[in-house]
Amino acid sequence: MKPPVRNTPAAELSCEVCGMMPEPPKARLTLANVAVMLPIELLVHALVVETHLPYVAKVLVLTLTATVLVIWVAEPSAARILRGWLHAPALRHRRKLGAAPALWRARTVLRDEPGSLQRLTGSLARTGTNILSIHVHPVAGGVLDEFVLSAPGNLGERQLLDALQDGGGTRPHVWPTTALAMADGQTKALSLAARIADAPDELPLAVAELLQARILTPAEAVLEKHHAGTRLKIPTAWHGPITFVRPGEPFTPAESARAHRLAELAEILAHQRAG
Repeated sequence: MKPPVRNTPAAELSCEVCGMMPEPPKARLTLANVAVMLPIELLVHALVVETHLPYVAKVLVLTLTATVLVIWVAEPSAARILRGWLHAPALRHRRKLGAAPALWRARTVLRDEPGSLQRLTGSLARTGTNILSIHVHPVAGGVLDEFVLSAPGNLGERQLLDALQDGGGTRPHVWPTTALAMADGQTKALSLAARIADAPDELPLAVAELLQARILTPAEAVLEKHHAGTRLKIPTAWHGPITFVRPGEPFTPAESARAHRLAELAEILAHQRAG
């Protein structure tokens, strides 16, 4: 059996699990109920008043009829007939959220030659995407450019990948991110260095936070296989080597250097305290 077709904008707001709509503003709901119920109430009153029933019987009939009409007719009719008007504020909020810019992290390899970055930024600009930050890492065969992008809300992963490739980038990758990505790696590394200075044993957790990676146990480091570049091992004098993994997002040379410097700092501090 096919699910019912949603043919109104307001229907897009209904929950996919229970089918319920968001609660409309109380003022709009009250006006909608009055608009639907008033004509029905007037008609019922006109019919009952014309009858020859005793006064008490007329009151009982009107009371019962009004109650039934409100519960079974007025409110359901208002929710169905005036659905678009009732949920117009929620629809406006949803459209604003849908059009709001989204943050992405992106990486691609460019040729190390004049104009290559300009072509890439031009390709991104044509999609309405703004570059908020950029880091360049020398790699074999060119440079690895890492961006934080602000893209229109209707732009998806596929369109961003196409823009990077059209701008001359190779092996592009994009990931949704948050405003935390705007904190540059140097500032974050310094903050974690202060944490290690206070407690050198915090090194594994600090590096995992710096790299947004997972710590592998010695058994996992032997058994698990990962794509090239997604595993990083740093040596320590008292823990032995610590292995980190970040599937789908290779570590950059700068990230590797920062992790090794943090390990050196922890080792120096640990020896000083032992002495």
